[in-house]
Amino acid sequence: MILPLAIFRMKKMNCSNKFNIIDAHCDTAGFFYQENSDYDFLGCNNQHHIDLPRLKESGIILQFFALYIKDEYKPVGSLAYCLRLLDSYYRTMQRCPDDLQTIYSATDLNNTLNSPKIAALLSVEGGEALEGELAVLRMLFRLGIRSLGLTWNQKNQLATGIGENNPRAGLTTFGNQVIREMNSLGMLIDLAHINLQGFFDVLKISTVPVVVSHANARSICDHPRNLTDEQLRALRDIDGVIGMSCCPDFVDSDHATSDKLLDHFVHVADVAGVDYLGFGADFDGIQEVITGLEDVTGLPRLAKGLSKRGFSRDEIDNITHKNFIRVLQKVLPA
Repeated sequence: MILPLAIFRMKKMNCSNKFNIIDAHCDTAGFFYQENSDYDFLGCNNQHHIDLPRLKESGIILQFFALYIKDEYKPVGSLAYCLRLLDSYYRTMQRCPDDLQTIYSATDLNNTLNSPKIAALLSVEGGEALEGELAVLRMLFRLGIRSLGLTWNQKNQLATGIGENNPRAGLTTFGNQVIREMNSLGMLIDLAHINLQGFFDVLKISTVPVVVSHANARSICDHPRNLTDEQLRALRDIDGVIGMSCCPDFVDSDHATSDKLLDHFVHVADVAGVDYLGFGADFDGIQEVITGLEDVTGLPRLAKGLSKRGFSRDEIDNITHKNFIRVLQKVLPA
């Protein structure tokens, strides 16, 4: 079921200078789990990029929370670690029931965007968590996971990441089965970190749009995590979205600036179109930051920068939130 965008009241004034923002990737949930940490998601003055007060300040209407599988839990222990992260996420959400709502369906998306709450969507970053079992994928779906990043930079049971020097290795037989099962369940496929062959293998199989949650344009910055123009056009042809990342290494190899990041937006718009652009900042997953984009409160300034580059208000609204809403409406279960 696809819900028309017109029904969304949203929580901010579209006629003002404020922006409704969807951010398709952060690693903040990893800090929910850490014991003896001074991080407090509900508090202020955290030495991280995201917390509840700053989400509210930023105009975030939907935040993707990634459960990142650390290297030390690969290949053994991935699922158990994923479940610990998931438990800590839900325990954290229990502390702010009036502020955030985890969404599981297109109806949830609609209802939450028409409420004062911030929507949250759970993803897993690293297919190692499946431990080679479709049954685990189905159980993670039942536990609330609605997006899966097939790989990180390594090779796993599903596919090969961009960190491996094996360009011909793509989607595995099990990875093929996972794609089909994700399509059937209503789970979003995230192709950030996958290698070139795997990227195109997935696009041949998936019957619904896919996303690349956090990456930029290879033509502007020649980093293996960024997408080539061919990939950008292929993502457009499947009606997907790329979430543009604030990771300095993906922006410029010498000196990353917010203006240079805007160059990536302009390039993707020129190559693929405005309707396939979004935000995927990668906050709390990066060590260095760009001046002016030190945390999630910088995203509205990035949106204002799009205006200075000639994007219309309607185009900016598409980039900041409507493009991801379109994809989620098509993919999530009704």
